[in-house]
Amino acid sequence: MNVASPATARTVGFKHGERNVFFHLLTACNLSCRHCYINPDQHGTQTLSLETVRQWLRLFARSEQETNLILLGGEPTLHPELPAIIRAAKNLRYAVTVDTNGYLFHDLLNRVTPDELDYLSFSLDGPDAATNDPIRGEGVFDRCTANIRRAVAAGFNTSLIYTVSSLNVEQLPQMPALLSDLGVHRFFIQVIGLRGSSATPQSEAATHWQVEPQQWLEIIPQVAAEAAQRGIHVVFPKVFLDPGEQFQCAGIVSENYFIFPNGRVYRCPLCEDYPIHSAVIENNRLVPCDGLTEERFFQLTIPEGCVMNRLLQPGNISYHSDGTPVHCISCCLLKQEILPVSS
Repeated sequence: MNVASPATARTVGFKHGERNVFFHLLTACNLSCRHCYINPDQHGTQTLSLETVRQWLRLFARSEQETNLILLGGEPTLHPELPAIIRAAKNLRYAVTVDTNGYLFHDLLNRVTPDELDYLSFSLDGPDAATNDPIRGEGVFDRCTANIRRAVAAGFNTSLIYTVSSLNVEQLPQMPALLSDLGVHRFFIQVIGLRGSSATPQSEAATHWQVEPQQWLEIIPQVAAEAAQRGIHVVFPKVFLDPGEQFQCAGIVSENYFIFPNGRVYRCPLCEDYPIHSAVIENNRLVPCDGLTEERFFQLTIPEGCVMNRLLQPGNISYHSDGTPVHCISCCLLKQEILPVSS
């Protein structure tokens, strides 16, 4: 390992023409994660047919350029036609990632090849069962890590998503060693969002999910740098803009689409608990929505930065005595990355 070369983060600015499609094939899942963002009342409960998926994929494909496609659920490997969906997407010039909770239903590893799938992305929320399983479910850690090892051994490019909350932020520094042992190629550190289950009021044992700004700034960049030193490509949200750094909203300057089984299409993931989606798919056509949609909010300029964060997650923001925000909150889709340090 080359430890002489420092691993430093760089902000990955929004690129003109870059397109990302987050496609929820279904909302069903075998797990009941405490922070799941799926909201069946807003997202639907159906499983899309293979033909419907093919039709909808054509709406967002571009023959002249590659589009990033992330296949999601619920748990996408519960879809029995997932291998055929992957192949259909590749034929439409998508770069395909499957986000899985690690259970890999329907024998996925033996029904697709590493050449057909760009990335297989797993979710863990702890470096051990004691941290992960109270969040994601009993036995999940062992099942997920075993299948990561199988995927790596079979030659798949693998990534792992860790959703940071108050329940697991202190255990995050243990993750680089685990990722290195598992052979994971990319590491996505994700900040908890108050959406779906985590936004639902709970009983007297209500969870304070969000991580304090100072704790985030002290822990996350350091963990990311260590993972990069171990040869892992790390991506994590910018969250707080540097002084003088200009705020940009991905809903205005880039193309990101979040598609749900009921046909709703959002441009901002923070909006997904509300019927303010930008468009809807009707009769296999993408139809813009009228009225008060998320795109109206994107146009607003406030000192706090992201308007949707100010409205929906005000706990992320603290203020000076004069009422000005201590930090300007970045667009949740603005990322930083640290490239792996070559060994």
